[in-house]
Amino acid sequence: MTGARLPPGRAAMMRAHPTLGAAAMATAVLSVALRSAGHPALSAVWLALAVAVWLALVAAVGGQLVLDRAGWRAVAATPPALTGVAATAVLGTRLSMAGWAWAGWALLVVALAGWLLLLPRVLRHWRLPAVGAGFLVCVATQGVVVLAGTSAPPGRVGWICVPGLAVFVLGLVLYGFVLARFELGQLRRGAGDQWVAGGALAISALAGATLVTATSSSGVLGWWPGLHEAVRSADLIVLGLALAWYAVLAASELRWPRPVYDARRWSTVFPLGMTALACMTTASATGVGWLRPLGEVLVWPALAAWIAVAAGAARRMTPPARRC
Repeated sequence: MTGARLPPGRAAMMRAHPTLGAAAMATAVLSVALRSAGHPALSAVWLALAVAVWLALVAAVGGQLVLDRAGWRAVAATPPALTGVAATAVLGTRLSMAGWAWAGWALLVVALAGWLLLLPRVLRHWRLPAVGAGFLVCVATQGVVVLAGTSAPPGRVGWICVPGLAVFVLGLVLYGFVLARFELGQLRRGAGDQWVAGGALAISALAGATLVTATSSSGVLGWWPGLHEAVRSADLIVLGLALAWYAVLAASELRWPRPVYDARRWSTVFPLGMTALACMTTASATGVGWLRPLGEVLVWPALAAWIAVAAGAARRMTPPARRC
C-alpha cells in the first residue's frame, strides 16, 4: 500500500498535515483566549472549529501513515511535524477547561507520545539556518506542561512540579538552541512562521504560570522554600521577552508588509492568541493585575488575524470561475 499511487487531492491533503496542525493550534488557542477573556459564546464557536480541524489533522496523519509511509517519515523529521503535538496539547487544555477531564487526559497521552516520538527525530535531522518553524521544538515541549497542569484535578496540581519544572527548563533550553541558529532576516522575509519566535516564549510563559500555581499549593518541593518566587520571577521575565518579540514582529510587519496569503500565516495567528492568553493567565498566577486587561485587548488582533487567514485559505481553496 505504501507505494500505491494516490489521487492528487488525497495526496495533497495528507502532505498538508503541518498546515492543518498550525491551523488547529491557532484555532484552539483562540478558543482558550476568548474563554479566558470572558467571551464564552465566541469561545464555543472556535472550539467547534478547532475540533473539526484537529480531526482533519488526525485523518491526514493517519492516511499518510497507511498510504505514504516514506512521505510521513520525511515530514516527521522536520519541525512543522510538531504542530500536531502542540495542537493536541492546546485543544486538550481547552477541553479540560470545559470540564471534559477525560478528553484532556486522553489528549495528554497522545501529545506526550507524539512529543517523545518526534522531538528526537527532528533534532537528529536539524538543518541550518533555522526559520521560525524551528521554535516548534519549544512550543510542543511547553504545550505538554500546560496540558498536564490543566488536566490535574483541583488541589492535586502539585504532582506536576518535578517533571513539569524539568520539561519547562528543557523547553527554554530548546528555545535558546533555536534562537542561536535563527536567521534574523526572517523578520523581513518570513512568510508568517517567524512569529513563532515570540509565540514559543508566550507558551513558555503560560507553562510557567501553570508551575507558579503548582508551586504555591504544593509541599512536594518544600525543601526549596524559594522555589515559588523563583518560578514566578522566571515566568514574568519570559512573558516580558514574549511581549518584546510581539512588538518587534509587529513593527517588522509594518516595515515590510506581506499581504499575500501563505499557509504559514496560521503560525502568525497562534503567537498572537498565545500572547493574549499568557498575559491573562500570568496575571492570575502572579498577581500582576495590569497584565489581564492587556491580554483582553490582545485577543482582538488575534481574532482579526484568524479571520483574515481563514478568508485567505478559503479563497485559495476555491477554484477560479470559468469564463463563458
